[in-house]
Amino acid sequence: MQSVSFYRDKFEEYLSSSIGDREPRSLYEPMFYILKLGGKRLRPVLTILSADLFGGETKDAFKAAMAIEYFHNFSLIHDDIMDAAPLRRGKITVHKKWDINTGILSGDAMLIEAYRFLETYPPEVFKELTVLFNKTAIEVCEGQQYDIDFETREEVSVSEYLKMIRYKTAVLVGGAMKMGAITAGASEAEQDKIYNFGLYLGIAFQLQDDYLDVFGDPKTFGKQTGGDIIENKKTYLYLKALEQGDANQARELKDLFSIQPRNTEKKIRRVMEIYDQSGASEETKQAIAHYTNKAFEFLNQLDISQENKEVLLSFGRDLMGRKV
Repeated sequence: MQSVSFYRDKFEEYLSSSIGDREPRSLYEPMFYILKLGGKRLRPVLTILSADLFGGETKDAFKAAMAIEYFHNFSLIHDDIMDAAPLRRGKITVHKKWDINTGILSGDAMLIEAYRFLETYPPEVFKELTVLFNKTAIEVCEGQQYDIDFETREEVSVSEYLKMIRYKTAVLVGGAMKMGAITAGASEAEQDKIYNFGLYLGIAFQLQDDYLDVFGDPKTFGKQTGGDIIENKKTYLYLKALEQGDANQARELKDLFSIQPRNTEKKIRRVMEIYDQSGASEETKQAIAHYTNKAFEFLNQLDISQENKEVLLSFGRDLMGRKV
């Protein structure tokens, strides 16, 4: 079994070789534009890695990995339209570079292309992959809708938030790993274990993202900290602060999240203090550790060599080891 960077390099080569001139250019150029923006390629890499993990031919997993990557980028194009986002990975978003109609149509075409990659598999494998793909895709849409709904709802529970990130983020990580296991012919029991490993690691990753957005070092995190606070996002930290804090802290936090002050730095500093004083920051770190450990529990149950388990353990630790 190879390193994660090895699979990433191989996938990048495969993806690059599949991108070429197609007509109408106004439809395909935006698709290839977002694919070329890069990113970690986390999900497709996990599909290929998972296939190798269970003794499959990695070449048999590349089409499934492409389906995952196309679907992921389709969702990014549409998410950026819904969020009116000007930038994606530091570059102009598709709907800003072209227009909203092009963004919608190119996103739709990416989703269709994702299914076309799955057509190449034998009938039984195609059916398994498509059933999983459909389940995952609709859950991602449900997660996105929950996220939109939470923006206008005054009350959101911690359990509702966890459900939202499970659907919006984590199921695609779990689904990517299970698709690799399917292409390798792994048993249903092993498929479910690797799915749960990816699912719980995905939840932990998103919770850590919430934490680093507030308490992370911009130099190592790669983003300006405090963005979620400026945007008044009801993250795990916010919800835990309301749950754990006293009445005064809860009231002040709600007031701070109902305004857009001129001095955003002052707002960020005060919210950070409330998160610390209420115990929300510590609760979030504990939740990250909890879901990471749950992921590793499923990993330990897998019927694979200890050497292969170590590759995934190392990957999980690296993923969760981003600096704060």
